[in-house]
Amino acid sequence: MRVVLRFVVCMTVLAPIPCPPAPAQEALQLLHKMQEALGGAAKIAGIQDFEQSVGADTWDSDGNLHGRVRKRTRWIRPNILRLDQVGPDDTYALYFDGKAGWEILPDQSVADLAGGELKFAQKYLRDFNLLLWLADRDPLYAIASPAPNVLAISVKGDSSSKLEITLDPVSSLPVKQTAVSLADPDNPVASETRFDQWAAFGGVMFAQRITILQRGKRVADITVEQTKLNGGLKPDQLAQKPSDLKPVMAR
Repeated sequence: MRVVLRFVVCMTVLAPIPCPPAPAQEALQLLHKMQEALGGAAKIAGIQDFEQSVGADTWDSDGNLHGRVRKRTRWIRPNILRLDQVGPDDTYALYFDGKAGWEILPDQSVADLAGGELKFAQKYLRDFNLLLWLADRDPLYAIASPAPNVLAISVKGDSSSKLEITLDPVSSLPVKQTAVSLADPDNPVASETRFDQWAAFGGVMFAQRITILQRGKRVADITVEQTKLNGGLKPDQLAQKPSDLKPVMAR
């Protein structure tokens, strides 16, 4: 875990021609429909801090059950992130303030974020849903719609950062999200995240079941255990390293 609006057909007598991307205004309209389905842009923007604990069954690349993972995510708007995870071969804690941070590795050594681990933290924050859902409010992001009911969000000037969100044609809630995963910074892979069982917290919708696939194979089946909004998280609280160098899980 470190895992119907309109249909357009383009064709020609001689050879197929790809459908052009939708105009920018249509992409914004699609983003706004998603925002409304999620609870509204104002309510999303009103979330100043977020905490979520999940449990997951995980599988390796050969389809063998790898084990049970628990993960706690804490975030303070706009760019403070803390991750604590316990699992087979992937127990770690990570803190990132948008520029720098630290990580406690599985062997309990402590390192400043650098290289691939820094890129992982940067991408994790950049792809954080509560930021992506308000992409029209941040000049960092470029927004497009390459197909009906599909939003493409990327960092301006960096097409390699593109993440695509497919929306349900009826509810306008996200169905799946595709991107490149940097869970293993040295081996980036195509990743697909599927969302199900949406529930409201503070008037904002969050998926309660999440499935992650890499190279088309399921690698994690996630169940949300707890979600808290605006609980008063403090930056110094998230920046503090645990004295025993073990992840700090929710009680």
